[in-house]
Amino acid sequence: MEPESDAEDVRRVLRGDTAVYAVLVRRYQEPLYRHAYGMVGDPDAAADLVQDSLVKAYTRLGTCDPDRFAAWLFRILRNRCKDYLKSRRRRDVPLLDDGPHAAPPGDDPGLTLDRTELGRAVSEALAHLPEPQREAFLLKHVEGRSYEEMAEMLDAGISALKMRVMRARETLQELLKDRV
Repeated sequence: MEPESDAEDVRRVLRGDTAVYAVLVRRYQEPLYRHAYGMVGDPDAAADLVQDSLVKAYTRLGTCDPDRFAAWLFRILRNRCKDYLKSRRRRDVPLLDDGPHAAPPGDDPGLTLDRTELGRAVSEALAHLPEPQREAFLLKHVEGRSYEEMAEMLDAGISALKMRVMRARETLQELLKDRV
């Protein structure tokens, strides 16, 4: 993810080369999905939120500072996730939940079961974190973002983000201590 190429791609789209937006979509679709899935815990909802965010970003691209496209796009997704979580007052349980915890074919069944159970335990523990801690933890430890990148994306101070990540780790350790 290079801000220079993002800025140039955004400028090209704004000049009328709308096909270049597909490059931006390919560049950001997967990391946006991982973040949305981590925040909402539902693969279908996460895919819908990413799609909605990318469409909104396209329609509002003229309001974006091309040099800050990645942070701007992330904030659109972040707000969509927050709206989704606010509107969803019930917990839906999917009928089939192979999701990202499914093992590759031919894997040891015992390891597959352990991996699946661990993945579910981590997902459940993440769901119990307060939203700001979950978001900071996912950005730091799943997306591998620096605190500087996170500060720009979340419009928060670095020390506050370090505290959120630390508290998230402590809470996850407590929630998972008997399960791992």
